[in-house]
Amino acid sequence: MLFAFFAPSSSSRTDFIEGRTEDPRRVNRLPPQSLLIDLDGVLFHGDQALPGAWDLLRRLEGCPHCFLTNNPIRTPEAVADALADMGLPRPDPRHILTSALATARWLAHVKPGFRYFAVGAAGLDAALSAVGEPDDRRADVVVVGEGPGLDYETLTTGINLILERGARLVATNPDTTVDGTRGGRHLVLPGGGALVTPFAAATGVTPTIIGKPEPLLYEMALEQLSCPAGRCLMIGDRPDTDIAGAERLGMWTALVRTGRFAPGAAWNLDMPKPDFDVTGLPALIEVLDRAFPGLLALR
Repeated sequence: MLFAFFAPSSSSRTDFIEGRTEDPRRVNRLPPQSLLIDLDGVLFHGDQALPGAWDLLRRLEGCPHCFLTNNPIRTPEAVADALADMGLPRPDPRHILTSALATARWLAHVKPGFRYFAVGAAGLDAALSAVGEPDDRRADVVVVGEGPGLDYETLTTGINLILERGARLVATNPDTTVDGTRGGRHLVLPGGGALVTPFAAATGVTPTIIGKPEPLLYEMALEQLSCPAGRCLMIGDRPDTDIAGAERLGMWTALVRTGRFAPGAAWNLDMPKPDFDVTGLPALIEVLDRAFPGLLALR
């Protein structure tokens, strides 16, 4: 079934080897045969590649993989170009799945030929316009992403489409804040979860959320890789999105502490612990080489 949902799971893990945690109930799990990889906070910060990113990308050439990002601002082609501008190997854009692209695919599946009103940066409209039609008067759906676009007029338009025409409210991702840079300075920016809140508050409508930790983004990537959840490893920097969502689907998980969740940060007991918990990509590559010989083998 297309985009089938999986039951949540819980875990109780104890340290096994350095960098690795293990669920006693899952000792006999089959090893991963593909990878899902978050982007910002894992491969780069701003316009700077993180240590180990080049090595990981080089070693992915022989391993089925997909890059997942909740960021709907840039198209897959623009993401690939940005990585190349950082001096990293340019990935195939077909291996990059953004929350904007996932939103467009899902809408095309549930309502072919949909009309939409989008609030967000150009990458969102590029994804939606490939399979739908922009229409600020008869939209079937109001889609909220990230970046510039939210103001009094767009909020008014979206509210009335929802209240008067019964348009569905959709958010590309639930992140309340995201990291950004301006002039080389780190900034905290509003994420999709924050930008959709005025629409939800004004209409009383609960938005449909597409991005991590909701299942859809992962499920689309798994379908693209023809890989069952239990044979895939998710690499991310956020326990509350990357790791939590993947763990609910029964995936292997690896946390790299190169994003907001830094080494030594206190663990929220409500969050599932990952199978691997490391300081960065160099340590992760070393741990994966020991745990799963051949997974990242150069071809």
